[in-house]
Order: sequence, then structure tokens, then C-alpha cells
Amino acid sequence: MGQLVAVTEKPSATPGVVRYEVNRTLSGQGHERFRSVLDAYGASPSDELARQLFATGRVAGVHVYSNIITVDLEKGYDSDGLSDIVRDLYQYWKPGVTPPSFEDLQPDEPEAGGDDAAAAGGDAALTEAAKKVPMHLLVRAREARERWNNK
Repeated sequence: MGQLVAVTEKPSATPGVVRYEVNRTLSGQGHERFRSVLDAYGASPSDELARQLFATGRVAGVHVYSNIITVDLEKGYDSDGLSDIVRDLYQYWKPGVTPPSFEDLQPDEPEAGGDDAAAAGGDAALTEAAKKVPMHLLVRAREARERWNNK
């Protein structure tokens, strides 16, 4: 399951550099440079791709611009197998792996009334979602709810 990425490997005029063109954008219109695996700390497709490429031990650097991936190879290594990593970037299920069931992917149900109690500003601790809402909006919602209930 997942989507395979169409990859075209193109050699570069610079020895030790390989360019890949793919059929979808990975970084939008921004340049993303990864000089080591430590630079790939985010959750974007570019970060994930860079982590997987660095994990091979054959990559010294990665540059992603939209649908173009430029890979600087470590000295003495070639690009064999790197296009497979790019192609399988969006494939989250592979033969032999059991995909998760629908029930496994469902979030835990919150306790009934938990969100209302937290948003009402009661003694209950704020939920994670309520912590992201500015307090003046929570107070305003509580007051509006009280006015509604009093009608």
C-alpha cells in the first residue's frame, strides 16, 4: 500500500554527485539542505528521505528542491540502490508486513464531558486541546454556555 514515486536518476557533471527527478514535489518551492542526519530532524518528506539516505552510509549530503533531489556521495561509493529508497518513500506497507487494522488506528475515546469541564474553566485540568486555546477564549465560551443554559 502507499504510492510509489517515479524516479529518474540523472548523472551530474560533478563526480560523486547524483541527481534524481521525481514525479511529485517534496519540499514545495523551498530549498532544503542536509549536511548530516542531524539536519534532518523534522517530519517533512524531505527530512524522512534524507534520514533514509544517510542511513545507507554512502551519502555525504542531500539537497532537495521541489521534485529534484541532489545527493553528494561519500568517496568511493556509487548510487546503487539509492533510487529504490526514493521510490519507496511513500510506500508504508511492504510484502510480509501486516498492515494495522482500523481499530488499531483509532484514537482513545476521551471521557464523557471532559472537554466541556476543561473548557468551562472548572477545577478539572485542561485537556491538551484546551491548552492550545487562549484563555480569554475559553472564558468567553464558558460565559456564553452559561448564558445559553440560563435561557
